[in-house]
This record gives sequence, structure tokens and C-alpha cells, in this order.
Amino acid sequence: MKISMRARYGLRLMIELAAHDGKGPLFLKNIARSQDISEKYLSQIVIDLKAANLITATRGAHGGYSLARPPAEITALDIVTALEGDLTLVECTRDPKRCSRATQCVSQGVWEKLGQAMMESLRQIHLAELVEQLREKTKDTVMYYI
Repeated sequence: MKISMRARYGLRLMIELAAHDGKGPLFLKNIARSQDISEKYLSQIVIDLKAANLITATRGAHGGYSLARPPAEITALDIVTALEGDLTLVECTRDPKRCSRATQCVSQGVWEKLGQAMMESLRQIHLAELVEQLREKTKDTVMYYI
């Protein structure tokens, strides 16, 4: 299984918003520039993040995007499911009735355990932790603005 570019970029966008939490909304063009992602692509991602009540949009000169909740309350699972939908790895674990072999299939349990482990791992990762990791990684980086 591969995580889509949509989920990867969405997580980066959310980390950027979390890093600026409490400092006012960010323009999408600034996030796009900072993350080196197409603004047009990000504009599609924010639709689903907004629908999932993970971000809010403010119009106007001082507008932009902000987190809808504190970074400590938003998990990687929230973000990935908002952008990817159901994370079930194989259909038969979501609906065993769809498989004629469900009553005798042992491999179904493997996929179910793997899916549960993945979701639990994503559930344990909060944006606040990712912001701390970002700050640790970039603390020696000097930024010059002109």
C-alpha cells in the first residue's frame, strides 16, 4: 500500500498551519511556496480538510487558512482519513459478507490486524508533536528575509 501524494501534501499543509497556530491565518500561496507544492493542488486539498472541520477559511486581506482545533487535538489519522477516506486495506475486512470465503479465510485476519495497527499508529501522532519535531530539525537553520 502506498500513501497518496494528496495525503502526504495534506499532512505537510497541516503541519505548516500548526507551526503558525495562534499567529493568524496563512495564505495558501505562502504555504505553497514554503512547502514547494502547487497552489492549485493545495486548493483541492483544503476543500476536504475544511469539510472534515480540520481547518477554517477566513476571507479578506487578513484572511487565509487556520486550524479549526488546537494542534494537540488533531491526529495524523484525522488528516489521512479526511483526504483518503476509508483506510481499510482489503474489502473483505470492511464487509465480510462480500467474500464467499470469509468463514474459512485465515488471511483476512492478517489484513485486519495490519489495518488496525496502521490506524492506531496514525491515531497516536498529533500535529503538536510533528511541530516539535519540525522545530528540532530546523532549529539550526538560519532564515534571512529581505
